Amino acid sequence: MRSARLLAILIGLATAFSPMPATKIVLAQEATDIPPLPRPRPDRTALPAQSGEPIIEESSATEAIAAISSVPQPVILMARITAEGMPIPDGLVWRVFESTPTDDGEMALVAKANTGSAQLELPVGDYVVHVSYGRAQISEPLIVVPGTNTHEVVLEAGALRLNSAVTGDVPISPALLKFDIFTAGGETGRALVADDLPPNEIVTLNAGTYEIVSRFGSINAVVRADLRVEPGQLTDATLYHHAAEISFKLVSEEAGEAIADVDWTVKTADGVTIFNERGAFPAAVLTEGEYLVLAKLGDQVYNREIQIQPGGPREIEVLTSVY
Repeated sequence: MRSARLLAILIGLATAFSPMPATKIVLAQEATDIPPLPRPRPDRTALPAQSGEPIIEESSATEAIAAISSVPQPVILMARITAEGMPIPDGLVWRVFESTPTDDGEMALVAKANTGSAQLELPVGDYVVHVSYGRAQISEPLIVVPGTNTHEVVLEAGALRLNSAVTGDVPISPALLKFDIFTAGGETGRALVADDLPPNEIVTLNAGTYEIVSRFGSINAVVRADLRVEPGQLTDATLYHHAAEISFKLVSEEAGEAIADVDWTVKTADGVTIFNERGAFPAAVLTEGEYLVLAKLGDQVYNREIQIQPGGPREIEVLTSVY
């Protein structure tokens, strides 16, 4: 009995001093409602909502821009010889082209004016403006925006006045002179700017260096020179020929009457024929050098060797009695 009581006491003591079982701590969470999120922007590509929400009109801005772009805007075009010069009052030719070429590679002409200061109306957009003043010309981009547009072009141009004479300041008849103007460069790189110009004509050109060709007569009297055109300046130039104007006549005696119906031929010292004509008094301009003159009358041919020296007009006789 005592043993049983002792055992009960021991069990009670063990129970009193044994460790407490682990307890899991749980924190309480307060339950709250989720705050409302920002409303998303309307999807421009989505269909209208079925809940009666308003439909946003997005075409109004595009239509407004298109309307402005289609209305012609005032455009004022002006040109000067140099940046410091006065506007050119007249003699200009203005052309305005679309900036985008067509399928055939050409740019469509949309406006043209033959005035000094041009006043045009063009829709908003990009263009190319071209202006010419004599032989001077330039092309530039042109952007037209809403409102009044002013575009000024500086040509940087000058002018040439050409003449020729025979060495020794022997004047040449203007009817026998013609000039050609080429851009500077070699034979393959140069471009024709103007041809068959008479003497003493003022030619307006873009500033730069040009090759000038003077033709005295139509055979072989040709001289060339490189000339510089300065902006805003007129350059007078005289080119000199080593040549002479020659007339021929077939006579039976010196200073005799010219024989009619003669066929004339002139050959160079190399045997190249450079002149053929029929008549009593044919004329030709020949550069200095040696030539053979042939005069055919019926079945008879008469000839004479001649030496051309630079100088004024001269007459050469071929005698029938000598041959």
